[in-house]
Amino acid sequence: MKLFAIQPLLLAVCALALPTAIFAQTAAPAKASASAAAKKAKAKSPAEVRRSALKAVEEVTPIDEDPNIKLTAEDIEIAKRVFVGTIACELGNSVTITASTRRPGFFAVQTKGARFSMHPVESRTGAIRLEDAKRGALWLQLGNKSMLMSQKLGQRLADECMSPEQITLADELKKNPRPGLLDSPSAAPAAK
Repeated sequence: MKLFAIQPLLLAVCALALPTAIFAQTAAPAKASASAAAKKAKAKSPAEVRRSALKAVEEVTPIDEDPNIKLTAEDIEIAKRVFVGTIACELGNSVTITASTRRPGFFAVQTKGARFSMHPVESRTGAIRLEDAKRGALWLQLGNKSMLMSQKLGQRLADECMSPEQITLADELKKNPRPGLLDSPSAAPAAK
């Protein structure tokens, strides 16, 4: 009876020790030459290999569009105002927005390490808002800048993104700033 109780424990120990033994056999000997050590230093770590493999898979995996999402005529009108192309962002980042060829009003939004299938969602503020509810992402396009946010992570993936039209408006706002909500109204011109 005791022999049967030891066997599962022995199997568990062997299962844990096997990867260590394999790694030890593949590790470089202690007296490796300087050139072999330099080559090993240039080799990618397992985490880097995993990240690059995930990125390669992500880039070739098609983004599935939810067939249950039906866009209204208002959504299609909003989609016509979305800036498409590669948009430069702060810190050397960029976002590429491509209109879907299969479904009008849908967009593929891509940035370093992330791709989303987005569609317009009505906004009370008048900002253009694209969402990918499945992946928890949001593209917010204002008059003078845009940003890509991850609602799942609670952070911005790309900020201060500006298309040529937004750059023009931002320059105009610098030259002629609009009054703030808390600013006093300017005196009305006197009637002659």
